[in-house]
Amino acid sequence: MKKFEFLEHTADVKFQAFGKSIEKVFENSAIAMISAMTNQKIKKKIKKDLKVKGKDFESLMYNFLEEILFIMDTEAFVLGGIRKLKIDKKNFELKAELLGDSPKKYEFHLDVKAITYNEMFVREEKKNWIAQIVLDV
Repeated sequence: MKKFEFLEHTADVKFQAFGKSIEKVFENSAIAMISAMTNQKIKKKIKKDLKVKGKDFESLMYNFLEEILFIMDTEAFVLGGIRKLKIDKKNFELKAELLGDSPKKYEFHLDVKAITYNEMFVREEKKNWIAQIVLDV
């Protein structure tokens, strides 16, 4: 199963991420977002704990990806991978350990300004999960 694919979009970046679990689709969405910005492999030297909440899976995804962007902007951190990602499906709470490095060591060809709710969905289809995200660039 592929992790993600980029789709045609007029001005922004649109992708779908896939996973056998809700946790995997969130992880692959974060990796797709970073892949839209750089095609370099990010080293996993720095560890950051992340906790976000939402009111449904879409708002949880939005808050998760926005928090990763916020950490990139404010803490000189670029995501290279995720460990221990757990989602409380009843309360829409996510906890994860982010692994990454300083962005100064990498080249970026795209700047993601924000995550949008435009065309966003997170759902289970035939025992697999799929998410669609549009990034404002």
